[in-house]
Amino acid sequence: MSEQSVIPIDQLLPNKLPLVALMGRPIFPGIFTPIMIGNPNDVKIIDDAVSGDGIIGLVMQINENENPAIDDLYRVGTAAKIVKKINLPDGGVNIFISTLKRFKVKKTLSASNPILAVVEYLEEEGDDTNEVKALTRALISEMKQISENNPLFSEEMRLNMINIDHPGKIADFIASILNIDKAEQQKILEILNVRKRMEQVLVFIKKEQELLRIQKRIQKEINEKIEKSQRDYFLKEELKAIKTELGMVADAKSSEYQRFKDKLDAFAFSGEIKETVDQELEKFSLMDPNSSEFIVTRNYLDWIVSLPWKETVSEIFDLARAQKILEDDHYGLKDVKTRIVEYLAVRKLRNDSKGSIICLAGPPGVGKTSVGKSIARALGKEFFRFSVGGMRDEAEIKGHRRTYIGAMPGKIIQGLKIVKTKDPVFMIDEIDKMGQSYQGDPSSALLEVLDPEQNNSFRDHYLDLPFDISHVFFIVTANTLETIPSPLLDRMELIQLPGYIDTEKLEIARRYLIPKSLLKNGLKKNQVKYSRESLIHIANGYAREAGVRNFEKNLDKIHRKLAKIIVEKDESADAPQAAGGAGKGRTKAGRAADGAQVKTDGAPDTGKAAETSGAPVAGASAAGVSGRAEKFALDKRQIEKYLGKPVFSEDVIKRAERPGMSVGLAWTSMGGDTLVIEAISLPGKEGLTLTGKMGDTMKESATIAMTVAHKMAAEKYGVPGEWFEKNHIHLHIPEGATPKDGPSAGITMAVALLSLMRNRVITDRMVMTGELSLTGQVLPIGGLKEKTVAARRNKARHIIIPKQNLRDLDEIPDHVKKGLEFHPVERFEEVLALALPDS
Repeated sequence: MSEQSVIPIDQLLPNKLPLVALMGRPIFPGIFTPIMIGNPNDVKIIDDAVSGDGIIGLVMQINENENPAIDDLYRVGTAAKIVKKINLPDGGVNIFISTLKRFKVKKTLSASNPILAVVEYLEEEGDDTNEVKALTRALISEMKQISENNPLFSEEMRLNMINIDHPGKIADFIASILNIDKAEQQKILEILNVRKRMEQVLVFIKKEQELLRIQKRIQKEINEKIEKSQRDYFLKEELKAIKTELGMVADAKSSEYQRFKDKLDAFAFSGEIKETVDQELEKFSLMDPNSSEFIVTRNYLDWIVSLPWKETVSEIFDLARAQKILEDDHYGLKDVKTRIVEYLAVRKLRNDSKGSIICLAGPPGVGKTSVGKSIARALGKEFFRFSVGGMRDEAEIKGHRRTYIGAMPGKIIQGLKIVKTKDPVFMIDEIDKMGQSYQGDPSSALLEVLDPEQNNSFRDHYLDLPFDISHVFFIVTANTLETIPSPLLDRMELIQLPGYIDTEKLEIARRYLIPKSLLKNGLKKNQVKYSRESLIHIANGYAREAGVRNFEKNLDKIHRKLAKIIVEKDESADAPQAAGGAGKGRTKAGRAADGAQVKTDGAPDTGKAAETSGAPVAGASAAGVSGRAEKFALDKRQIEKYLGKPVFSEDVIKRAERPGMSVGLAWTSMGGDTLVIEAISLPGKEGLTLTGKMGDTMKESATIAMTVAHKMAAEKYGVPGEWFEKNHIHLHIPEGATPKDGPSAGITMAVALLSLMRNRVITDRMVMTGELSLTGQVLPIGGLKEKTVAARRNKARHIIIPKQNLRDLDEIPDHVKKGLEFHPVERFEEVLALALPDS
């Protein structure tokens, strides 16, 4: 019997192989592993192979595809023997394979379904050198270190690694179990030189070791944190138990929880509010104090328990007391005072606590803001003020939603928390100066706040709970009504505050401004005396605006200069004593100061006021009275010394002094004002030029005035038509940088034009206001009260007004109308009879 030799299976491999595409990672030679096959085409390949020699080719896909073709596969793969096949219920198969040898696709026999190819088996190179042996030892040593620190490496893997005797197979085995990218594994599969392959695998082992070191460090840090957290937890629990035994509060969270619960129970909420706060309180009790959500919920509950859900201030219905407080704090403002007393009377009769909404509109400096505090004091209520001027974000009114970082309620809820009562006086300043932006429209947000039908369930975005603010007394201030949206203005009761005339400013200065300014500048209450003429001079010469702010600034300027005189006088008096010259009289500088500041009338005990520059009271001798005890009496001449020449002199009073001029009345956000109209004629083509920065409405009024004046001049006064054909008229309103608009200057412009055409000057100290129609009717205007104040400041004697505005005269105080003669007219002919009489 002849002797037979055993031939290894990898030497009997077929040259034609059916290829199975791998979607995960490549499989290296020398490995026994299971594979699950689900693709029907691949299942058929497996079935055919099992019925034959059982040899298949495993090639990884370049790009994963459910139905790959030959072009979707890498060119190098691994031949494998199917050891066992198990059919699965879903139609797939699970096979166990033993991988044999590398191959390279040489020729395609079938590109897809199934993929058949002619292959060339690849042989390894350089596997028996000292370098390879050294690398083998290094690989095994490094992998032992990794396997000891990585629980994913089983004991079986470690044994397999040790029992493999071929260097190339060791490199393949290690590459198959390392966590590296599949493309990198494919590159290792394609390396035939054993030394190079082992070097590449060693690089990946080093990377894996570095990752393990980082992982170990991170794990250690986490364990330390967990151990500390657990230790802290147990210590806190022990401390809590000790405090409980001693009857002490367990911890801060429990203390906060109990505080919230007690206050919420005291409020006795119901419905939506109770349901919401109970949910938030329960959520608060379950939260970890170290979580960010804990702080958010705590702040939310803190806001809820801090609000005055039930608290009100006891009502004070004493009308006489309220009237006295308002009179003591403010001069004039009759409409405001009457409205507050009426409000108290209604509250007393109805015995309810509903608030009110009032809008105070008027020029700056007339006392709109300060009157709010007086109203609160008269009503016996808390006062809160905030300004909405320049506000562009509706969240300032209605709050931010709690989803935002740093969210907080709006100004309404903030104010209620501050005053700690649900029926305070709220003042919303500068409501006419709100803006709009991408963040919303604050004026629209105020619609709910200032609506008596809605604000009993006001819903702030932060709280998201209904809160009753109908008991709040809202006072809104504005300089002009034109920029306030109509729906918002409709919700408020409007009270207009006109400007002050000189006599009113005199009383305000005596009662309020002078004492306030003296205190602010360190002077004593009766140290400075003003004559009536001096105060009137300040009002007319330095502070002719509608309010009293400039008046107060001028008083401060005077008192600062007096304070400087007093301090310098004290210092000059102390100088001789400091030099050892006490008792020898005043220094030269001190005597010079006295000479410049004190000049008596020769009667030291008369007590009459001095008339000269320094204005101390006569009788205060130069050497006998210290600076701090010195008194001053100021007259008109000393006012000019301290304030300089008047800003407004008698010459500034606007008058029509030549033909083509007239004086009208205008309304601005600063109050009433006088307006001079000037007209001249130039030889040239017929026409009308308008200057003075007029608005469109005023330009239309000027055109109507020209038409009416042309018609009246031709028909009534016999101005020839040639005059119009040969003359060009220029109508101008001085102060050209100031925008002007509105129809109320219609009769004023028509009078100026007719004055030019007739070459006559209008009646002296006559001012007028009224809209002119094309048929000569004089139509009503607005702002008559403010215009009347302006006329009085301009020292006018006659005011022409539309007859339909007679009803407005009742609203103007008698002291303002005193000395003025009102001429109501219906037709422009009546205006001409008054302004340009025939005789």
